[in-house]
Amino acid sequence: MTRIIGPALAALTLLLPAGLHGQDTLKRVEDAGVARTEEGVTAQGRINDISSRSRELLDEYRAQLKLVESLETYIELLDDQLTGQAQEISTLETSVTEVASVERQILPLMTRMIDSLENFVALDAPFLIDERRDRVSNLRALMSRSDVTVAEKSRRVFEAYQIETDYGRTIEAYTAKLELDGSSFDAEFLRIGRVNLMYRTVGSGDVGYWNSVDRRWEPLGNTPWRRLIDRGLQVARQEVAPELISAALNPAGVEQL
Repeated sequence: MTRIIGPALAALTLLLPAGLHGQDTLKRVEDAGVARTEEGVTAQGRINDISSRSRELLDEYRAQLKLVESLETYIELLDDQLTGQAQEISTLETSVTEVASVERQILPLMTRMIDSLENFVALDAPFLIDERRDRVSNLRALMSRSDVTVAEKSRRVFEAYQIETDYGRTIEAYTAKLELDGSSFDAEFLRIGRVNLMYRTVGSGDVGYWNSVDRRWEPLGNTPWRRLIDRGLQVARQEVAPELISAALNPAGVEQL
């Protein structure tokens, strides 16, 4: 009995370590597989991160590329604008040079025109004389102002000439002082173009006219001149319908206008 048990125990003793050894090996294999799986998961995560970052970088690159293309187009447009502006600057510089040349010629011309206008007013019939003299004085003052353009100066000079021209084809009634025989009187004046200038004193109603030949005021008889001048003043003020009126052109006669 003892012989049989002994070999059996020995065999069991030999089998136990072999089974345990296989379990350890299996355990190590499983642990290694788990570790490799975890490493794979980690590596895949890194790959996914790299792939996502790569896509982000690619999208950013494409966006920057579009921005660069837009900037290149914008720069081309700016170059075209700069070229056009350079041409405009060149044209303006040429114009400025020409304007400066014109100004050097036109300013003396306008001064001579003002001199002529002043002489004309002095030699003309003395109607609205203060207003016309002031207009000439204002033009002279305007010529010396640096804040007024040459164009505006020219406009004002030609405007003054136009006003003087209009006097020759209009009829007008106005009130002013009459200097006669060293005395001053309030009077109503009737201007018929530049053909005739007559007056009627306020109060006394004396009438007369400007003798352009002798360059002096000449009195007229109250009959029929006072009635005719009264009518002419009414026509000039548009108080009555326009009509033919009589005007004294010289001391010896009457002209129908």
